[in-house]
Amino acid sequence: MEIRPYKESDRAGLLALWTEIFPASSPHNDPVTSLDKKLRTDPDLLLVSVKEGVVVGSVMGGYDGHRGWIYSLAVKPSLRRQGIASALMREIEEKLRERGCLKVNLQVLASNTKVIALYEEL
Repeated sequence: MEIRPYKESDRAGLLALWTEIFPASSPHNDPVTSLDKKLRTDPDLLLVSVKEGVVVGSVMGGYDGHRGWIYSLAVKPSLRRQGIASALMREIEEKLRERGCLKVNLQVLASNTKVIALYEEL
């Protein structure tokens, strides 16, 4: 498994992952819109996990000069509980640290109890 910054060749795989993982509850959560907007701001803070050429995980970070943010942590359901999310989190935290980030915030839907449990473990 490799964790690296997003490349344009990852587009179809990342969109497929996000479509599978994130509910299409509102227009701002549309995977294409989210990806296109992220690529205009801090594209190096969009990481993917690739296994055998397939995008199996992702995490998106942001930094405003005061605090960092972590969004859209996703791992293919069939590959969960194998350390992919933890590895993605370590990598995005390091990228934020390299920018001088001292504080990181997360955005999590209260109904997403599985990811809340993951963040509590981390």
